[in-house]
Amino acid sequence: MTDTTTTRTSGWKAFWDRGGWWKAFGLAIVYLAVYQLLPFAALPFTQGLADADVFATPGSVFVGLALPVIVGSIVLLAFAWSIGWLPKPLFARQPVKGSWWMWIAPVLVVIPIVLRLVGIDYGAYSAGVIAMAFVAGAFIGLSEELLTRGLAVTLLRRCGYNEWVVAALSTLIFALLHSVNLFTGQSIATVGFTLLYTFAFGLLMYLTLRVTGNLIWPIILHALTDPTTFLAVGGVDEANAASQNPLLALAGPATFLLIAVAFVLLIFIRGNAHGRASADEAARDAQSTTA
Repeated sequence: MTDTTTTRTSGWKAFWDRGGWWKAFGLAIVYLAVYQLLPFAALPFTQGLADADVFATPGSVFVGLALPVIVGSIVLLAFAWSIGWLPKPLFARQPVKGSWWMWIAPVLVVIPIVLRLVGIDYGAYSAGVIAMAFVAGAFIGLSEELLTRGLAVTLLRRCGYNEWVVAALSTLIFALLHSVNLFTGQSIATVGFTLLYTFAFGLLMYLTLRVTGNLIWPIILHALTDPTTFLAVGGVDEANAASQNPLLALAGPATFLLIAVAFVLLIFIRGNAHGRASADEAARDAQSTTA
């Protein structure tokens, strides 16, 4: 009985260890399905907490933002544990070193975070709403970075792709996660800008992963980006054109600068992990790209 269980576990791990771009995209689709279907499954228990204004109460923030990503994080962590990727290789040292110019990425991300942290009108929200917004942000950062810069990047590296392809494909997955906003009633223009922004942001998170050498840093920066944005603009995926706060007014141009620079930096990405998922692994023979 033990031998059979071990064989099944080894087969499950070996399947994912071989990597593959289609596995990365498939995993993202499954995660997205869980994320989208959860609110409907939990509706009988959360109906009393929900509010049309997500930031009206701590309960509405929990139901509208935190609950789906908390469950998503648990599912992703359980999956990573089941294939033996926790804590290594997901939280191990990166197999490809970063270059000095990659520090531009975290700096560009930190600037709007600081502007929003200082410029947010905290008096417009209760302390519970603010706290819950940052709790939601923590799990957004954990789930989305674990999926895209953790699992997806590892699956692509295992397959032998060079780092430009790894960066582009993992970032594309990250951007496409946000395309479902079309089904929530948002305009095509809003969703289009969201996809552009998330692709650029994803590139900067990949570069942060490379230059810091560990997945924890993209998680932290991402965890601070979303709640500060939500609280600064008063909603999810909303514009802040009407803001009279000069610091928040500066956050807009900083975002456009972030987008422009990210696409330029993509051109300079180089390197190859040679099938490794962490620095302490030996190089592997390149796997077939259809694995």
